[in-house]
Amino acid sequence: MRFPLTWLAELTDLPADRTGEDIAADLAGIGLEEEGLFGPEVTGPVVAGRVLSAEPEKHSNGKTVNWCQVDTGDGEPRGIVCGAHNFSAGDMVVVALPGAVLPGGFAISARKTYGHVSDGMICSAKELGLGEDHSGIIVLAELGLDADDLQPGQDAIALLGLDQVALDVNVTPDRGYQLSLRGLAREAAALYRRPFTDPVARLAPPAAGENGFPVVLRDEAPIHGAAGCDAFAALEVTGFDPAARTPYWMRRRLQQAGMRPISLAVDVTNYVMLELGQPLHAYDRALLGERIVVRRARQGETLVTLDDVPRRLHPEDLLITDETDGTSRIIGLAGVMGGAELEVGDSTSSVLIEAAHFDPISIARTARRHKLSTEASRRFERGVDPLLGAAAAQRCAELLTEYGGGTIEPAATVISRVQAPAPLRISAAAASRYIGVDYEPERAAELLERIGAGVSAEGDSLTVTPPSWRPDLNAEVDLYEEIARIGGYAEIPSVIPAAPGGRGLTDEQRARRRVANLLAADGYTEVLTYPFTSAARFEELGIGEDDPRRAALRLANPMSEDQPLLRTELLLTLVDAAVRNLGRGFKEVRLFEAGLVACTGSATGGAAPGRGPSFPPGYHPSDEELAAILGSVPAQPYHVAGIIAGGPGTGERAGVWGRGRPAEAGDVIDTVRRIAGIQAAGVRTRAAQRAPFHPGRTAEFVLADGSVLGHAGELHPKVCQRLGLPARSVAFEIEFDALLRQPDERSWPGVLSTYPVSRQDAALIVDDAVPAEDLAETLREGAGALLEDLELFDVYTGDQAGEGRKSLAFRFTFRAPDRTLTADEASALRQAAVELAAERHSAQLRG
Repeated sequence: MRFPLTWLAELTDLPADRTGEDIAADLAGIGLEEEGLFGPEVTGPVVAGRVLSAEPEKHSNGKTVNWCQVDTGDGEPRGIVCGAHNFSAGDMVVVALPGAVLPGGFAISARKTYGHVSDGMICSAKELGLGEDHSGIIVLAELGLDADDLQPGQDAIALLGLDQVALDVNVTPDRGYQLSLRGLAREAAALYRRPFTDPVARLAPPAAGENGFPVVLRDEAPIHGAAGCDAFAALEVTGFDPAARTPYWMRRRLQQAGMRPISLAVDVTNYVMLELGQPLHAYDRALLGERIVVRRARQGETLVTLDDVPRRLHPEDLLITDETDGTSRIIGLAGVMGGAELEVGDSTSSVLIEAAHFDPISIARTARRHKLSTEASRRFERGVDPLLGAAAAQRCAELLTEYGGGTIEPAATVISRVQAPAPLRISAAAASRYIGVDYEPERAAELLERIGAGVSAEGDSLTVTPPSWRPDLNAEVDLYEEIARIGGYAEIPSVIPAAPGGRGLTDEQRARRRVANLLAADGYTEVLTYPFTSAARFEELGIGEDDPRRAALRLANPMSEDQPLLRTELLLTLVDAAVRNLGRGFKEVRLFEAGLVACTGSATGGAAPGRGPSFPPGYHPSDEELAAILGSVPAQPYHVAGIIAGGPGTGERAGVWGRGRPAEAGDVIDTVRRIAGIQAAGVRTRAAQRAPFHPGRTAEFVLADGSVLGHAGELHPKVCQRLGLPARSVAFEIEFDALLRQPDERSWPGVLSTYPVSRQDAALIVDDAVPAEDLAETLREGAGALLEDLELFDVYTGDQAGEGRKSLAFRFTFRAPDRTLTADEASALRQAAVELAAERHSAQLRG
């Protein structure tokens, strides 16, 4: 909310010793955070000047300029060259004298141009920062200023309000009343303990009349049980001058608030909205039907709004319609924007002023559905005073007739179905306990009265009736917050809470940190990507139609329509980070991400999540309802994924130690093995085929309980091509939660053995089709419990092994916990392992 401090000062006394910066800091202390402070942009001598003569001169370049003599109160006229032609002798204009600095740092000096020395500049609205009009200079009489009261040499900076300071504050979603000068002035008055002049108090709102314009409130589809419109006021103004100009002071305030002046009727509705916080709409009365009906949209209806955009309406959209002889016509999107058909135009001389109160949730949904955030919708969705409509309509009508003539019709329409705010009972002792400051009942009551609440005290107990403009005050704690806020946060003592003993990182947190540290030490850089993806990404990664990973959840309201799905794997989004970094000049990237993915029932084996139940605000669900809510949430396992892509040094950098090498599938396979190793979980590796990996260079990791930990390997060449990744990029992804479920194999039921080890080697010849890991698993089983380690140290294929055969050499390490093993005992264990391998894999011991 942007506003000039001079406007605020009309409703409450601001301390004379506080600068704009001080006031901004003070308001921030009660929750109005400063977004910007806009001080004077014009400095130096800028004065009113009377044009004595203006002689047109045509120059060789084809341009005609005026050589003017201007009285600026200096005794002698000044000669000024001006290219505009919308003024004549006798007009009072704005003159920037040498030494002045205009917006944008434009310094004015006497300079020679078009054959004359121009001793200053006659200014346009754009040059003074008063608008975008640069077609002609400012004639003060056209601003509504009385030229007879102006004197040459009079300070134009103060005259035009160019010396005023404007403040922009951030209004939180629960405090819609602060989107008005009325609300902001009440906050400032409470802050500085000054009187507050309520602009509504001086108004005489119209009462409902029998002959008022007919209005029907009809809501066939209320949202969350609340009526879409519970108050509606309508007031007619007839016979005003459509050519009447908005007074300068009003146009200036609209500009300072960031709004563009348009016409008197439109400007007055915007001004009253800024002043009181009640959005208004003016309809051309001559084009309006017999009666207004507020209703929900019907299937297939459309509306062309004031921005000339045709919009397909949703059955939840609340509409303003008019009816004539039973025929309904849509004239506005309630609380958001009016229709173009009944727009107030240059010939409009009679209007119907609408001041209604709409349900905040309904307006918020409509504004987001149509991507149409307006000044009106911003206020309605944050909460507008439901009792304000009639007074705001009266204020608008009075300003319209004051500056445009015309008549306010005595018959008015005032409909109100508003429920009075329910009183709340609190105690000063409870407020003191919550806040940490001792509040006497009288002090607590005085603070709440400053925000406009009605308070009656009985001992320590206070009965508080929230004001109608504060729909956010629904519970006792809301009132405690207001006591603390208005009383001053600085009064609350700073107390450092004592840290609870005996707590630290959980086992899961420690495990996650160990993995992150391992990857960082290995040269990976951690990244965070948005968890949103698209169906096209599954195609790019070559994931088949029947793959459960395609069963991704679609968001009801995605951040981007191009990415409406929640990722089911980290690689779906991690590849984007790799492509982006390579595209920005990085020759080699090693990235990893650790985070959650969303899996549906088909991917996890559980029940598929559905739409969970919804409840009205303030309702606390039962245990069964909470279970239903949690049941609607998809499984979200924790994954870890990495990718290596780029130049020839991704596997090992070049240096004095060698020429380096590119990353291979073995690099990421080894990474996953070491991740499992730091968690001390047993993992087997086997060949697999899984998109987006190369079918012949992919490893699948299987845990001791038979569950799949994840996959690693080289990305498929077509995947690299479609994504724009370098050829032979490698990646991995594991489900870390599955790793945490495994028992820690570092545990030992007895004591550590101090006896020496016994090592035995065996080279076995098997078919090429036998995976080395399967053979190793068999050897471990055959060797028994005294096998401490099994290492594959050589692989041979050649004539001595035979065609279609290979030789795998293993080293057995045996150790007993209670004695030194003899050579015969170790040989027997080795022989048992070899015999089991021969039985299962037809393995032959190589001599």
